[in-house]
Amino acid sequence: MLESCRVRDFMTSNLVKLDPDMEITHAVHKLVKHDIAGAPVVDKEGRLVGMLTEKDCMKIALDVGYYGEYGGKVAAFMSTEVETIDPDEGIVEAAKRFLQKRYHRYPVVRDGRLVGQISRRDVLRALDSIW
Repeated sequence: MLESCRVRDFMTSNLVKLDPDMEITHAVHKLVKHDIAGAPVVDKEGRLVGMLTEKDCMKIALDVGYYGEYGGKVAAFMSTEVETIDPDEGIVEAAKRFLQKRYHRYPVVRDGRLVGQISRRDVLRALDSIW
């Protein structure tokens, strides 16, 4: 039964998204406000261009601590090499990815556009749904 479950069935599609031209301080505020550890960065056409995580934001703390400066655009701080997953991929395959990699979540992309996100917790929800 779990073999028939797809990423699209358990992914989250209502996401907090960031713009690469957004001021980094505003992006950090959004992460804190929504109590999330990271968010996808999309361009005006909805294409995934990066991810901004709490770890990426630690660069700001260093800039403030060492130089007394902070600020800049999200594009300067985000990670641009992002591994994605297809919405039609099976949940079992997604579980394998989570075991093989250090990621806690994957952006779900179809035709270059962000359509959602799948997390380890979402895979557990899929497992729970068959019991």
